[in-house]
Amino acid sequence: MTDPIVVAIDGPAGSGKSSVSKQVARRLGYGYLDTGAAYRALAWHALEHGIDTSDAASVLDVSADFDYSISLDPDAYWVRVGQADVTDAIREPRVSDAVSGVARVPAVRQSVNALFRALVARSGRPGVVIEGRDITTVVAPDAPVRILLTAAPEIRAARRSAELTTHDSATVAAALHQRDAADSAVVDFLTAAPGVEVVDSTSLDFDQTVDAVLGVIRAALSVPAVDPLQTGA
Repeated sequence: MTDPIVVAIDGPAGSGKSSVSKQVARRLGYGYLDTGAAYRALAWHALEHGIDTSDAASVLDVSADFDYSISLDPDAYWVRVGQADVTDAIREPRVSDAVSGVARVPAVRQSVNALFRALVARSGRPGVVIEGRDITTVVAPDAPVRILLTAAPEIRAARRSAELTTHDSATVAAALHQRDAADSAVVDFLTAAPGVEVVDSTSLDFDQTVDAVLGVIRAALSVPAVDPLQTGA
C-alpha cells in the first residue's frame, strides 16, 4: 500500500487553518489531523493530575502515561485521553492558557511528532491534511504540499472573537498576541520556509480560502480541478 499524500499546513491562531484544513480534507477525501489537539489533550491530562504546566520536568513525567487517540475523519472528529472524550474539554480557557507550557518542552514535541507520523502512516486514507505550528518544517518537511496559511493580526483577532461570543474583541486580541508570542519562542510559524507556499486569507472569505488552498494542492500534485465532494464520489 502506498503512503498517504501529506498536505502540511502551518499558521498562527485565528488564521482559519483548522476549519479550512478540515474542509479541504473533505473536498479531497483525505484524512484531517489537528496536531494542536494533542498538545491541548496533554495540557488537559497534566491539569487533571494537578501538574504545573510551566514546570517542564513535571510535564515530561505526566506525559509518560499519556494515552492519546484522535479521529482523522473530518466528519466524525473526536479526541480521547484514555477512555475520556475530551473533544470539548480541550477547548476550555484553562487548557488554552496551559498549552504553550506543554508545547515548549522539546522532548514532548519530539514524542508527539513521532505520534503524528504514525497516525498518518496507518490512516488508511489516500492523503492526510496535517495542520498546526511546525508541520511544514519539522513534522512533514518532505511533504509534497506545504502551505503557510496566514492573515493580518487584526483579521485573525476579529475571526477568533466571532467564534468566542462570550469574549470582547480587545480581550481576544490580547490573548491571540500572547499565544503567538509564547508559541513563537518554540517554533517560527509566521515565516514561510523555502518551498512553502503562502496563502494570505486577509481579504478572502472562508470558501475563497478553501479554494486557494485547493489550488496550491492541485498545482503541486498536478491533479485536475475536480474533487470527490463535487462529483459525488
